[in-house]
Amino acid sequence: MAGTIDYWCNAFTPTYRPRWAQAIERQGIPLKVREGPADGFADVPEFLARMDGLGVDTVLLPSVDDPDGAGGLDYESFATSTEALGRLAASHPGRFAGLWTVDPREGYRGARRAVEGLGDETFVGLHLHTHSWDRAFDHRDLYPYYAVAAQCDVPVVMQSGTSGGLMPSECGRPIGIDRPALYFPEVRFVLSHTGWPWGEEAIAMALKHPNVLLGTAAYPPRHWSAELVRFAKGPGRGKVMFGTSFPVVGHRHALGQMEALRLSDDARDDLLGGAARKAFTRLAAGGGR
Repeated sequence: MAGTIDYWCNAFTPTYRPRWAQAIERQGIPLKVREGPADGFADVPEFLARMDGLGVDTVLLPSVDDPDGAGGLDYESFATSTEALGRLAASHPGRFAGLWTVDPREGYRGARRAVEGLGDETFVGLHLHTHSWDRAFDHRDLYPYYAVAAQCDVPVVMQSGTSGGLMPSECGRPIGIDRPALYFPEVRFVLSHTGWPWGEEAIAMALKHPNVLLGTAAYPPRHWSAELVRFAKGPGRGKVMFGTSFPVVGHRHALGQMEALRLSDDARDDLLGGAARKAFTRLAAGGGR
């Protein structure tokens, strides 16, 4: 069995801990992050040792050019810098890969920049923090980026469902992917965060469209709906992928709950890595172990 792939892991080094604490305090939201040496923020050697111990081959890191220049409540302040990602990927081949984070306000200039970014094989997909921009998945401002994904043959990972912070949630309705999935049949769309509270809507999109997949980041297995677990075991096998949105969910935390799902060996393999390896084809080309 190949190792686990986490398709969405936020910046994990200890320097990011205060940023999360500040954002949670300022917004007053009931969000907890993983703490402690077993599953919390860690320096690179410690994080790699944890990955090795848990059988995690590769983590995908949403990345931006300047996380330090973002506002304290902006998602970008929790992302890995492109410079740091480059160092990680070069020093530890196959263990870290990037998702190029898009800003739909930038129009064609941003799309052109995304093409340039994806010229580096360290980046294996595009990343959209949906609620930061309050644009539904079928908003015209996102179509240039979907065209980039088609041109470069990479998936688009987007948060679906409710916002974790004090931002509008309606833009994350999974049904919004219906038209883009029809318009761009060659693009693999990953609806992250299970689509909650519209989980059945997310499953319906993944069931209907060959190019729509679901991701579990931000929700450990014990919080997955019965419908999602049945989907992963049955018609959705190979269309649901494991993620953490660390530090919201820890790797030890989530993987320790997998046994209770009672998945077959094949379904478990697909969930923990098989689906991601099929979607993120650059991993097979050398971006992952």
